[in-house]
Amino acid sequence: MNDQHEFGNAPRTPAWVPVVLGLVAVIALAGLGEGFVASNHAKAVEQSLSGQTLTTRQSQDAFNQKLAQAEENSAEMRGELSVVTDRLQLTQTELARARRQAQVIKADDAQQLAAVQAQVQTQLATKADTDDVNKLGNDVNGVKSDLAATQGNLASARDELGNGIAHNHDELEQLRALGERNYIEFNINAKGPRQKVGDVQVELRGTNVKKNMFTLRLYADDRQFEKKNRAMDEPIYFYTSEYKAPLELVVNQVSKNQIAGYLSVPKVNGQQAPAASSNAVTPDSIRMTAQAQRNQN
Repeated sequence: MNDQHEFGNAPRTPAWVPVVLGLVAVIALAGLGEGFVASNHAKAVEQSLSGQTLTTRQSQDAFNQKLAQAEENSAEMRGELSVVTDRLQLTQTELARARRQAQVIKADDAQQLAAVQAQVQTQLATKADTDDVNKLGNDVNGVKSDLAATQGNLASARDELGNGIAHNHDELEQLRALGERNYIEFNINAKGPRQKVGDVQVELRGTNVKKNMFTLRLYADDRQFEKKNRAMDEPIYFYTSEYKAPLELVVNQVSKNQIAGYLSVPKVNGQQAPAASSNAVTPDSIRMTAQAQRNQN
């Protein structure tokens, strides 16, 4: 009886304790769920940022490649502009020299013509015979013909001085006689193998005989440049590390799987220009030729 009385009087667990424990468990589970969702979201954001970083890096690489190509094209255009400017200055100088020489020739011929006419007047005044008069008339006509021939030769010389592209070996010798640049001739007889021309290598890729066009590849300074569908006598400009001015390659002969032409290389600083060839067309040579013709007449 006493034992039953003591058991009946034991304290009971309050009814709110299980409720509180249940709420705590629910809150804990909710926290774990939010943590798992947050972790997955963080991983997704990290993957997205990694993808965006890779895309940005690829875009930057592509931009750098385009920028390098643009700089190379700009350098080639500057080289072509430099060569054209130098050639224009050279042509203007030679043209001015030819004009001065023409004035001197014209003055000399005018003096000779006046002297012949004075001689004719003197002979007529002294009643020279008919044969002497005819001879003097022929001399006057000869002087006039020499003057016309000299003017034609001078015009031809101006045309040649204004053209900086050699279409054959003889014209190349005239350019070489000017002493402004070095010229290296080449002849490539087959497609495929590289051929050394000066400090560069040239590889023929193909020819179009009907259209006088060709395709080749240049190798210089561990770089290569492919020039597609270029026309005969069209200059190709490019730079190397050895020269500040551009090099010029010209193909003036095109046949089946074969091209021929020359490489124009700037003079190295301090190198002396070779003496002018005796076959070069200059105003002085024209004047000497005209005087020789007059002496023969």
